[in-house]
Amino acid sequence: MKLRPAVVETLAGFGIVPGPDETPEELRDRLNDRYLEEVRALKQRQRAGEIPRREYAGHVQSLKERYDLLGLPLALWREGGPAGGR
Repeated sequence: MKLRPAVVETLAGFGIVPGPDETPEELRDRLNDRYLEEVRALKQRQRAGEIPRREYAGHVQSLKERYDLLGLPLALWREGGPAGGR
C-alpha cells in the first residue's frame, strides 16, 4: 500500500512517519491521538485563563483546519484511490 505524497507530507508535519507495514487506519488513529492531545491542551489553556472564552471557538476552528486530513476518506489516502491519483 502506497500513500499519496501529500498525505505523507501532511503526516510528517505532525511528526508521524509511516512505517512499512502501517495501514492508513493505523496512521489515522495516530493522527487522531495527536489531535485529541492538542484539543485537551487547548481546553486546559482556556480553563487556565490563557485563552479568553470568546476566542476559544476560533482556536478550535484553527486546530480543525490544521488536522483536515482526518476528514479525508481513507481511500483517498492511498495512491490510486478513487480520485485516480490526482
